[in-house]
Amino acid sequence: MSAPTLPDVGSDPRRLIRLDAVHNFRDLGGYPAADGRSTRWRTLFRADGLQRLAGDDLELVRELGLRTVIDLRTDAELAERGTFPHADHPVDFHHVPVIDSTWQHLDRLEADDPVTFLEWAYHDMLRQGPSRFAQAIEQLSRADALPAVFHCAAGKDRTGVLAMLLLGSMGVPHEYIVADYALTADGIARMRVWAQREAPEMWARMADAPSAFMAAVPEAMFRVIDTICADGTLRDYTLSLGVSPAALERLADHLLE
Repeated sequence: MSAPTLPDVGSDPRRLIRLDAVHNFRDLGGYPAADGRSTRWRTLFRADGLQRLAGDDLELVRELGLRTVIDLRTDAELAERGTFPHADHPVDFHHVPVIDSTWQHLDRLEADDPVTFLEWAYHDMLRQGPSRFAQAIEQLSRADALPAVFHCAAGKDRTGVLAMLLLGSMGVPHEYIVADYALTADGIARMRVWAQREAPEMWARMADAPSAFMAAVPEAMFRVIDTICADGTLRDYTLSLGVSPAALERLADHLLE
């Protein structure tokens, strides 16, 4: 059976927040959701490494009026690379490491094709950190949390799984969730070009990484969603992680219009 056709979610000029050193900063607005509503623009964002924000990039982000930043990276990543510059732009900062370590050195990275690896990885992080994903969603549901951004290193895997849960809980159709995830491939391409020019150490890490580690393959996200939804909906699954129904109602009140 062929994969569903993905809707065009990337052509709206509001989608990508164009920055120099951050390449995958995107607005989650404009997606159809439950009860005929849609996600609000300029309310919830996903991104890659916000520790690189400085200068003009930081000024552009400041204009978004962010109140909350959720960093999904590991303790080691924060210690090595730093965090969102909240001293220069005060926000409610939350470190919620949804996995304990990254996967660069796993043998299966070399053995698996990208779809197989990513499907395994996304299920693995949900097995590792259900309460941590729940914590992130509860934080985003607070009355004063939005506008907010959540991010990891590339804005692809950990960020992609949290986006799946958030959008799915709001009733966004699966094909829109996957289409949003698929936009990450363009972000990774932009990141490669920038790193080769501006960040040799980062470029070396990317150049040495197995292809599965840098891939954003729609089929993998479809497979994960299909497995999760075999016994219910993404909202049901998110509640099973420990998110309260009241939190999802609050989030819908603030995120949907």
